[in-house]
Formats: sequence, C-alpha cells, structure tokens
Amino acid sequence: MSDGFGAAFLEEGEGATAGAFSDGLDAARAEIDRLWSRGREFLGCRLAIMGGAMTWVSERNLVAAISNAGGFGVIAAGSMAPLSLDAEIAATKALTRRPFGVNLITMHPHLFELIDVSLNHRVGHVVLAGGVPPRAALARVKEGGAKVLCFAPSLGIARKLIRLGADAIVIEGNEAGGHIGPVTTAVLAQEILPHLDAVPVFVAGGIGRGEAIVSYLEMGAAGVQLGTRFVCAHESIAHPRFKQAFIRASARDAVSSVQLDPRLPVIPVRALANPATQRFREMQREVIERFAQGELSQKEAQLEIERFWAGALRRAVIDGDIERGSLMAGQSVGFVSREQSTGEILEELFGQALAVLAARERRARASPLAAAPRDRA
Repeated sequence: MSDGFGAAFLEEGEGATAGAFSDGLDAARAEIDRLWSRGREFLGCRLAIMGGAMTWVSERNLVAAISNAGGFGVIAAGSMAPLSLDAEIAATKALTRRPFGVNLITMHPHLFELIDVSLNHRVGHVVLAGGVPPRAALARVKEGGAKVLCFAPSLGIARKLIRLGADAIVIEGNEAGGHIGPVTTAVLAQEILPHLDAVPVFVAGGIGRGEAIVSYLEMGAAGVQLGTRFVCAHESIAHPRFKQAFIRASARDAVSSVQLDPRLPVIPVRALANPATQRFREMQREVIERFAQGELSQKEAQLEIERFWAGALRRAVIDGDIERGSLMAGQSVGFVSREQSTGEILEELFGQALAVLAARERRARASPLAAAPRDRA
C-alpha cells in the first residue's frame, strides 16, 4: 500500500497538519495491517473491504472499479441466467486483473449451472446468499478450486455452515439495504465474533465510516462488506435520479417493509420510503387474499412477492423511476453526501480508519505513563 493512500483525507478531511497526522501514522498503518491481515490474505486484495452484491448495481463497472481501487468487488448474479453470468464475468475480467467474487442466490433454479460458470472462469470466491445452501453446492464450489463464503444470521448457523464447508462467514445486520434479518449488526457482532475464529468473518450492515470498520476489526472481524456507500460512485451505472435519492436521504428514510400475515413469511426489505413502499403493502394484501382463497400455494405467493421487488428495483436503478421503483438502501445512506469515484470512497474510509488509530497512538505517546522513565532496577 502506498504511503499516500489515506493521507489526503487525514490532512484535508480531518483538518490535521502534515506534522500532526504523520506522528503515529506509521504505527496506525502497522496496526490496521495487523487487524485485517487475515481478510486481506483471504480475499487477495490491499483493503479487506468487500463490495456488497446489489442487483443491477454490482455489475462489471462497479465491481471492477472496487477491485482496481484495492477492495474486493462482487458481482450480484441475482436472477441472471447462466449465459448472462458468463458474459458478465468475462466483461468484468476485461476491466480488471485483480480478484473479484460472484454472489449467487441459493434459491436460484440454476444454482449449480451458475457455480459451474463461475468456476469455468476461475473466479476465486463464490458467495452463496439467500439461505443455508445445500451441502452439494458448497462441495461443488470447493471441488472447483474456489473459496466459498456464506451468510450467517446467528452463531449456531455460522457453525453449521462451517461444518458444511464454508471457508468464510459474512454476518449482516438489519441496518443493511435489501433483504434483511431481524438482528442489528452490533448485536450480531457481539454474538458471533468473540466465539468464532475457525474461519474469517466479514461484518456488513450499516457501515459507512472507517471508525466503524476499525471497531469491528478490533472485535475480531477479518474485514467488512459495504454496499450502500458505493451506489453513488461515478463508476456505478445506477440512474442519476436513483443516485440523487440516495444523496438527499438520511438514515431514517431507509425503512423496513412490514410482514402483514405470519402465514406468509416474507423476508423484510429495507429501502427508501416512496410510493412504491405503499404499493408493496397493497400488493402483499392482494397476494395474501389469493393465498387464503387457495389460488396460490405458499411458495407461489412468496415468489409473487419476490417478483415485485425484482421488477421494482430495476425500474428504479436502471430506468430512474424513483416513485414506482424500489430504492433499496441501507441506513448508512445517511453517509452518502455526493457522487465520488470508487477510489475516493475507499481512500476516505481508509483515511478515517487510519485517523482514529493514529489519534489513539498520539494520545498514548503523550500520556504521563508513556513519558515516565522506566525503572532500570
């Protein structure tokens, strides 16, 4: 990592002079390198910061930009057909020589074909999301020479996934955007990080600044995953109106959808409140009524709801329809204040992380205990 990486932010973003931030900066660099060394080694990149897989957003341009800037980009395969994923991976490889991963949804009807497509391209990391994956899927990834990452909503499930063969775990709190679980990132981190060191663990959900990255690394995380912060990157293909909605939003605007009927368990989705939020409630009521009348099975009803989100997300991200489209966003949207290059976002995050560590080092050096002469007896 170059000496200048993060230095500009320390000077300008924090208002420190060159002399002030340089004192303790070397120690801060050494400390953060130590904290996320396991994550960097696992991912094969300079910064143990993964890009969250956001459907329609995490495609070749943004993924390559994250990897080229030192992070670890991840393609969101979503509902892609195998041929589409094949083309997307090839296009990403044309834009970067650095490692990147592919995120696959375990419920996809062509999951094993998508795994084979990824392996044929020698993708080194496959993320299996959307539920506990079948053992055969993990085996297929590992037999093909790639590392497999899985999402775990609890310590028990994390341990089960490791027994199944997961090489790393991602824990994501409900501050995240898109489909979410019921537990916050802070609580998940406390539940899992002190008790799980068999494999690297990456923390996600609501992370928007470097200080938070340091806090999770110090709790035992190998690295972090961020999605919302990258939506407004210059390299993101998201529609300008979609980006402006993020820039205008505050954390409290990113709200979770409500489950209306326990007979139809629907995974909540966090998105910016807009008319589509109300339309989802109405649509959910319609599906529940059809389910109650026997027109739809439980699985068919859930698929109807998932189709709503898939179509609504595309309308917002690609077409720029921010009224009828879904504005999936995490609560860290409050930290998105302008459009920036991916490199600038990563440098800002790294600079913030360095600043908190360097300040701590300066305080330690200035303390009376540090200055007192040692007893030579």
